[in-house]
Amino acid sequence: MRAQPTLEQVSKDSRERVRPSLRNPNWLILRHRRRIAEERIERLPTAGLTVLDVGGRLQPYRPLLGVRVKNYVAIDPQLTPLVNAAAVAEALPFSDGQFDLVICTQVLEYLPEPARALEEIRRVLRTGGSAFISAPSVFVRDSDQEYWRFLPEGLRYLLRDFAEVEVIPEGNSVTGLFRTLNVFLISFARPRFLVPVLAWTLVPILNVAGSILEKLGGTGDYFTANFSAWVRK
Repeated sequence: MRAQPTLEQVSKDSRERVRPSLRNPNWLILRHRRRIAEERIERLPTAGLTVLDVGGRLQPYRPLLGVRVKNYVAIDPQLTPLVNAAAVAEALPFSDGQFDLVICTQVLEYLPEPARALEEIRRVLRTGGSAFISAPSVFVRDSDQEYWRFLPEGLRYLLRDFAEVEVIPEGNSVTGLFRTLNVFLISFARPRFLVPVLAWTLVPILNVAGSILEKLGGTGDYFTANFSAWVRK
């Protein structure tokens, strides 16, 4: 049986997701995702939000909501110190129209039926409520439990029953290229003791180079590695 992570471990992983270090191979897209979340959160009411975090083992974007939150509920199949209930996204144990905001980041790729999960998210949202979703389009398989990758039109199709759908690339094709190079280095480095060496040397160099060169890449997203979606019911 897998040991439950400590609150300290969860907090560290959460901070690294929302405020990643330059040593993180996903630094380029994570900083874009945070900016997307921050910009869209500004559109929400300033107080009284009831929030559901689907796959909420880490809850990296919870601090961005600040004082807007009245009640924050997290579900995940794996219990951690931050998870309120063990449940799956395809069968949310909540009544219709219960939440003002649903967060579901980097979860859909692990679900056999992502369309069913999005139906459930829509069901538990109140009319006028919003959801923040993210999913990969280009990424090495890092788990035998992964099923999918998502392109913008595929996301729009899955989200077609929402009243408003905005799919936002987490950077452009240059961002995707440099992020993919970093992930490749870390994933396939042999022998494995080279991983921390690369994380302290080549990965930061590629992150900085990518952040500079992505400004020359325009808005092309044919090789964007990850997409966010902000939807309203």
